[in-house]
Amino acid sequence: QVQLVESGGGLVQPGESLRLSCAASGLTSDSYIMGWFRRAPGKEREFVAGMSVTEAGAWSVYADSVRGRFSISKDNAKDTVFLQMNSLEPADTAVYYCAARSGSGNVQVIQAYDHWGQGTQVTVSS
Repeated sequence: QVQLVESGGGLVQPGESLRLSCAASGLTSDSYIMGWFRRAPGKEREFVAGMSVTEAGAWSVYADSVRGRFSISKDNAKDTVFLQMNSLEPADTAVYYCAARSGSGNVQVIQAYDHWGQGTQVTVSS
């Protein structure tokens, strides 16, 4: 059974940084996709960043709104995926969700994922 647990959310001021973590357990495949999505108040859940991992390597994709400010990475030893968020803006305020799927898939598509975390709140406000 796959379980995803996010952490690292909080309240920060514009321009500051946060690092979100997603601890994954139960992902036994060498190939998988993991992604970060967010839902802002009154809006639909949207793609933020994703990573496709195979035996050949890992590829990352970012939403236009966060490219250059956010970075997704993984720590194989701890089965953890991170989302480093720099230069945060009030528009980044949302609940952030980690998602995963064994095998391949379109990392930008919500329906591609089988497993979701509970979410962590990120608030950017002065």
